Amino acid sequence: MLTLLVRLFGPHHRKHIAVLLMAAACCVLAGAGAFAATQGLPFSTGLYWAITTATTVGYGDVTPHNAVGRVIASLVMLITIPLLASVFALASADAAAAGIRRILAMRSHFPEGRYRLVIGMNDAVPAILAELALVGIPVVLVADTDPASVPPEVHLVRGDPTDETVLRSAQPEGAEQALIIGQSDGDVLVSSVLVRKLAPRLEMAALVSSPSVREALTALGVRQVISAHALIASTLAKSLEAPHAGDMLAQLVGSNNHRLSEIEAGASAVGRPLSAIRDERDGLVLGLVHDGSFELGIGDDPVIQAGDRLLVAVAEQAGGPAARRHR
Repeated sequence: MLTLLVRLFGPHHRKHIAVLLMAAACCVLAGAGAFAATQGLPFSTGLYWAITTATTVGYGDVTPHNAVGRVIASLVMLITIPLLASVFALASADAAAAGIRRILAMRSHFPEGRYRLVIGMNDAVPAILAELALVGIPVVLVADTDPASVPPEVHLVRGDPTDETVLRSAQPEGAEQALIIGQSDGDVLVSSVLVRKLAPRLEMAALVSSPSVREALTALGVRQVISAHALIASTLAKSLEAPHAGDMLAQLVGSNNHRLSEIEAGASAVGRPLSAIRDERDGLVLGLVHDGSFELGIGDDPVIQAGDRLLVAVAEQAGGPAARRHR
């Protein structure tokens, strides 16, 4: 019976509820024995009295007849009743929290079709989510975070991103790409291993700082392993080499007037040099994506092969996601 009662409540409070119920049961049994002994009654009658007293029913058909019995009754009431009240308070809190979680879950639905997967949480993730939402890219976030802090366009899978069960519920096999971030490089590594197990063909990028973890992720098949410190250092160094390089990068990644997109090069481009395609395409062709790796095409002129993609900066159309956001 005790096990059944504990299983009825939420997992976060099961241990506390079990302890409270066991303490209440011990108090009832001890009070029943002491009451029966001091009042000259059978233990069964003492147990009946203790249960009716602890549950505040109090029929009044069995009452203490001396000072010792009144002390025992007072102790049973003062100890057992608050213990049981605490159990019901925890149960009510769990029920209310579950209702709130259901309401918050109605804010977003799992995206249809292909989507981006963001796994983990750090200070950079809110800005990443806002940028992806700005251009209308479907996103699923896996993180143990407050749903109210997540944009309504983002579907949140709330839980530990290093837990395989939580990651499985995010359906990584249906994602187009995954970005793995964590509070530590160890978390990133664990999440990457689990995602690779669940979705062997998924293209992943990871943000880490440890060289050894970067090597491990590369060996795991994570093509894009980014160090935030190295990225910032390289960007600042380029800004010192050319004073306006920083302005160019800021406009490229921060402007709302254009968006970056990867598009198929197409059959007509196969066998032709990248420079020729740059002259023909709308927008600014930044480079070529071949076999999962990006080639800028400066200093050499790579020939486009079947399956290659182009990274292009295109003007945001009026009425597009970014335009609608800023109206």
